[in-house]
Amino acid sequence: MARQWLSLVGTILLQSINGTNSNFPAYSSQLKRLLSLSQLQLNNLAFASDAGKLFGFFSGLAANYLPLWLVLMIGSLLGLVGYGVQYLFLVNQISSLSYLQVFFLTVLAGNSICWINTVCYIVAIQNFPFDRRVAVGLSTGYIGLSAKIYTEIVGAVSPSSSPVKEAKTYLLLNSILPLIVCILTAPVVRCISSGKSRKIEVGFVIMFVITIATGIYAMTTSFSSVSAALPPLPVVIVMCGFLLAPLAVPFAEKMMERQQKKCLIRREKRVYDVSIVEVGGGGDSLNEGRKGGGIEELGRAAAVVEVEVEVAEEEEIGAKEMVTSLVDILGLLHWSPCLLHLDSLVVFSHLFSPTFSQG
Repeated sequence: MARQWLSLVGTILLQSINGTNSNFPAYSSQLKRLLSLSQLQLNNLAFASDAGKLFGFFSGLAANYLPLWLVLMIGSLLGLVGYGVQYLFLVNQISSLSYLQVFFLTVLAGNSICWINTVCYIVAIQNFPFDRRVAVGLSTGYIGLSAKIYTEIVGAVSPSSSPVKEAKTYLLLNSILPLIVCILTAPVVRCISSGKSRKIEVGFVIMFVITIATGIYAMTTSFSSVSAALPPLPVVIVMCGFLLAPLAVPFAEKMMERQQKKCLIRREKRVYDVSIVEVGGGGDSLNEGRKGGGIEELGRAAAVVEVEVEVAEEEEIGAKEMVTSLVDILGLLHWSPCLLHLDSLVVFSHLFSPTFSQG
């Protein structure tokens, strides 16, 4: 189960940076100024970020035919194009963009969120079939931290900067941060077939405790009095520590799996040694099995030999009981003529006794 827990941690990291559309108010005023937009047009741009999610079914279709890591990369690249072109426009690397072009780029950036969400949902559902609702809800809840994470990173990168510089930093983070996290988590965010799945509760309890602690920390540092007293960089470092804290669950699960494997090997080796001592003459065949089949086959061979010995002992006891019964029957048959002779004498004495004659 260690790999399943690791995939869940990967989805948590993806969801924590996937709420890029929540940063729109941070740079919308600069777009309004550069494009000379009205408030109605600006509201339509805000709608375009959510309108991109209407085409989220494309990510579902792609997940049926493409590997999940490729679906993840497509989503991050869509966000890179959608937000990256807008960033280049703000830094004057692109001379001009029309309103329709910005609208289309915003739709594209909003659609990138669906691709990452699709991968996270598929992984959570298939890797935790008995607890899929809990796994999906746990990973999805981290989307609410996106705005906090981006805000703290911008405050640490460009403290006391102008609104124009902050807008550029937000767009830059929106374009490259999801791509970086997708590249880092792509090897672990995948469906893992563990054969027989089992219901795990302790791991989810630990995850919930970490999630609640992360939420309390994020809310506490969002108050103006607290945020003004704390420097931005330590806040970001502690937040990263909370985001990486769920890694303790797959690490502990991996240690338990290794310990159980060692105990299993020792138990099988003990069964093999005991079977060699008890069987004695069957040691040669077991040694041959050790060379060919390994400890597991030797354990099965020893069990078969023990069963055969028990069956032989039971058959021997049954044969002894049968012989004893037969001897008893033959003894009765041998003494039966003598018993008949004694009975006839008793009858004859009764016939000729004085008591019988007087009667």
